[in-house]
Amino acid sequence: MSRSVKKLVAGAGFAAVAGLVALSLSSRGVLPAALAKEGTPVGAGVKGVWTAERSKWRVEKGATATLVELTLRRVGTRGQWNSSETLPVTDLKGLTAEMLEAPTSDVRFEWVKDAGSFACQGRFESGVGAGHFAFNASADYAADMKRRGYGEIDEEKALRLALHDVSRPFIDELAKLGYERVPLDDLVSLRIHGVTPDFIRGMAARGYRKLTTEQLTSLRIHGASLEFVSDLQSLGYSGLPVDGLVSFRIHGVSPEYVRAFKQLGYEGLSADQLVSMRIHGVTPEFARELATLGYSSVPVDDLVSMRIHGVTTDFVKRVQGRSGKGVSVDQLVSMRIHGQNPD
Repeated sequence: MSRSVKKLVAGAGFAAVAGLVALSLSSRGVLPAALAKEGTPVGAGVKGVWTAERSKWRVEKGATATLVELTLRRVGTRGQWNSSETLPVTDLKGLTAEMLEAPTSDVRFEWVKDAGSFACQGRFESGVGAGHFAFNASADYAADMKRRGYGEIDEEKALRLALHDVSRPFIDELAKLGYERVPLDDLVSLRIHGVTPDFIRGMAARGYRKLTTEQLTSLRIHGASLEFVSDLQSLGYSGLPVDGLVSFRIHGVSPEYVRAFKQLGYEGLSADQLVSMRIHGVTPEFARELATLGYSSVPVDDLVSMRIHGVTTDFVKRVQGRSGKGVSVDQLVSMRIHGQNPD
């Protein structure tokens, strides 16, 4: 399940956020008036408001899993944020699918993370709920992290680590893979962008060993998945540097793009040629239509030049209508450079 992006949002205070929740849900008749205010405390620690909605997704073979889109909102002296996460209802201790589906249900549940837990109370009505939460940092986690050399983990720092699920098992798995004493900011970045131990192992199995955390994060940010790397390698592009993989993703050099040009007879194109072709809009359709006009197997540099100077297939047809099919690619480009109109 993909991790939701954490966002910072503006606000004027806890009461304002609670009022926003009340406004958004009371319009659906969900939130009782008592929850629109700062109600009964649910414990010490960082406090805020939560909203949640039920959804059911198919998971496999027609089965369904009850999922909850849980959003936490908080305003405080150290910043204002909201955080959304889609998770199975079974991850919320004390909350059941029956409670979600009930016409009305007062609830208390807990979302437990390694760095601390979110104690929540409120109400659900027909799959939509809201209430208050309090985050309680784990003293055991903080003490162990200090022993590991991460210094003092105060409540605010623990909150951030909990929201992004920077757990000790995650840190331990990274250490086994050679990533020891990764700075906290880098650990958070790895979690935000979905750099898992499985992803690191998968990249290593494909020849990408000992990548930096920055390289791993960049690959995930730009969508260079294990499948993407495998597909490129099967097409003869093994050993591309990480920057090359990222460049392919940025400019849209997909395995399908490479295959399409292979089918047109363009074998062994370099990574630089493929990127240049994509940057300048050289599509398989463009090359294919040129072939129907008598320009088969046009060199890559000429294809790029044609696109740079605006030699379209429509322009070629107009030239051929006036001068026949003997006009070379160089002549076509020269005509465009010098503003010669075939009409």
